[in-house]
Amino acid sequence: MPYGLGSLAVVVVTAVNFRLLHANLSTVSLSFLLVVLVTAARAGLRPAIFTSLLATLAFNYFFLPPIYTLTVADTRNWVALFAFLMTAIIASQLAERARSQAETANQRRHEVEQLYNLSQQLLITENTTELLTRIPGDITLLFGLEEVALYASSRNRIYRSSGNAMDLPAERLREAAVSRDMQTDGERVLYAPLMMGMRSTGAVALRGTLPSRETTEALAGLVAIAVERAVALEKLTRAEAARENERLRTALLDSITHDLRTPLTSIKASITSVRQMPNLDAEQREELLAVIEEETDRLNRLIAEAVEMAQLDAREVKLDLQPHPVRAAVEQAMAEVAEALAEHPVELRIPQSLPLAKMDLAYITKAMHHLLENAIKYSEPGSPIHVSAECEAGVVTVHVADRGAGIDELEQSMIFDKFYRGRSRRGLVSGTGMGLPIVRAILEAHRGTIRCTSQVGHGSVFSFTLPAA
Repeated sequence: MPYGLGSLAVVVVTAVNFRLLHANLSTVSLSFLLVVLVTAARAGLRPAIFTSLLATLAFNYFFLPPIYTLTVADTRNWVALFAFLMTAIIASQLAERARSQAETANQRRHEVEQLYNLSQQLLITENTTELLTRIPGDITLLFGLEEVALYASSRNRIYRSSGNAMDLPAERLREAAVSRDMQTDGERVLYAPLMMGMRSTGAVALRGTLPSRETTEALAGLVAIAVERAVALEKLTRAEAARENERLRTALLDSITHDLRTPLTSIKASITSVRQMPNLDAEQREELLAVIEEETDRLNRLIAEAVEMAQLDAREVKLDLQPHPVRAAVEQAMAEVAEALAEHPVELRIPQSLPLAKMDLAYITKAMHHLLENAIKYSEPGSPIHVSAECEAGVVTVHVADRGAGIDELEQSMIFDKFYRGRSRRGLVSGTGMGLPIVRAILEAHRGTIRCTSQVGHGSVFSFTLPAA
């Protein structure tokens, strides 16, 4: 087809210049040269050379005297004819080279785009098994290949783009991983090692219309980095989980030691005193019994908090979500901690026009109870506590602010963790570190949020949100 188009173009140019324009030799030669250049740019070198030879014959036959013959009477015309032929051939080569370079550049650009898309796909998952399973299919889809197989040395396992595609043998993949050299098996199969520096982590095999070797090397490098990244993240996650487990275990033991053992010690001491001193008067006996009752209540409260935290974590709590005023939960919680709150002036700023919030009144009251109790514990006697509320964009926000010691920026991200207690006040204030985690679990069950804003030495503000009814 390209040869036919070149021949047709020569015929057209000959007819136009010979029959219609009666052009001079310079115009004719430039017209033929233009046809040759267009043919080289569009069809390649061979059709262009064929067109240049055909144009040379037409130029000689129709335009160089004597016309209608292939002989040349004037020696100077031989030079012109030879110069035209050489110019046409050289121009064809240059045009073909430019066309080839443009095609190569477009192919490389397309391959770079494919590599970028592959890198994006490799970042989607951080699970090593899922990543290894997905890689062959993603490469097959992005590069238009027939089959891709991946060998992971650390697992000694082959992952394929299709369960039925077994044309890439496992032995060759293992050989490529060991040899660390790119190997070909014909023009349609290529094996490339996955290299991390000087260390081989596996191999990838491609079958189909193969990309360039440079692109294949880059592809193998991307896969190796992605797999190593996923493995490193898994190791980091396991290490962090182990550290978190150790931290929770230490915190739980600390809680048991200080907050469960202390009331048991008080109860034991009081019972021992009653037994060993039968001559105690009524007032002393009543005082010891009051200690036993108080410490028993404390133990019961600690156990209840632990059970409640476990139920909230397991999503075993069924909420009775109804429209309620926030003020009702605040006032009920204040009544529950009235004795401890007596030493702190409380300022309420809850507008009467505040919309109702969709909530379980009992649980939000419990959350307010913990927040008020927390503000009381970490504030000096006589310092005020501010409770305010507002509504914006269908969300009711409640703020509980104190003038306590404050929480440093590092600990603000950890105070909602179970059993965590601030380092600076851990030995001065009793508690189990379950109050704020319970508050967060309650609000998450309501599809709300809680956050803390604090400045050391100036107090803290705890803000939680609830959906407006």
